[in-house]
Amino acid sequence: MYLTFANGVWAEGNVPLVGAQDHALWLGSTIFDGARAIRGHLPDLDLHLARALRSAEHLGLTCPYTVEELITLVHQGVAQFPPDAELYIRPLIFGTDGLLIPTKCGFALTLFDAALPDFVGFSACLSPLQRPSPKMAPTDAKASCLYPNTSRALVDAKARGYENAVVCDGEGNVAEFATANLFFVTADGEVVTPIANGSFLSGITRARVISLLKEEGVEVTQRSVKPDELNQAREIFNTGNYGKVMPCTRYQEREIAIGEVATLARKLYMDFMQET
Repeated sequence: MYLTFANGVWAEGNVPLVGAQDHALWLGSTIFDGARAIRGHLPDLDLHLARALRSAEHLGLTCPYTVEELITLVHQGVAQFPPDAELYIRPLIFGTDGLLIPTKCGFALTLFDAALPDFVGFSACLSPLQRPSPKMAPTDAKASCLYPNTSRALVDAKARGYENAVVCDGEGNVAEFATANLFFVTADGEVVTPIANGSFLSGITRARVISLLKEEGVEVTQRSVKPDELNQAREIFNTGNYGKVMPCTRYQEREIAIGEVATLARKLYMDFMQET
């Protein structure tokens, strides 16, 4: 089920939003964000909505709603689904008028059924593609124009028999998975995530997991990571809005067991979510 708020009303289905001359369609001025409603719980909703507004600003777009107004709209939408629904929440801000520089913006909020994935493993390989530098693309925004590169990495990974890809930055250091932030545990037990250097979006779920692990006495080191380090990793897992915490159980040709840190991180996040 799709439910979209646009032009002041709620409607079901894939609501048409743009025309052939709209800035977003032919010049790519679109940002979105993703949040979650899981059986009535909305973890870090305010942070996701605030990031949407910041992303819009980075692309010269203006959202017609405040964070508080967006929170109210989200709750209105969630209330129209069953209480046990597992939903993806997607605010969308896009340019409509303007030549090269957008001068007017549109907005839509879409909620749709998206079950939280089971805590099972996925496979990944090292991608030959790279994340762009902050001087080359709006990497400080959740901008739709960044996602064709993500798709290319996933298409390449799928053709090689994998489900996801590890993407490096322009310096050759590990940045993230194509679809989520990356964590790993070294052979001697160090829990590591690539340091946010502007080449990738340092996620809200990433920050939440780092905080939750710290409260349990597990320190996460944020530093530059060379691709070869993943070849010896005891655990590899990701964090992101869609799946929250998901383990990588095959990296390149090596099988990896679902480890205790990933399992703990998932449990801590689920416990946190129940409190929201």
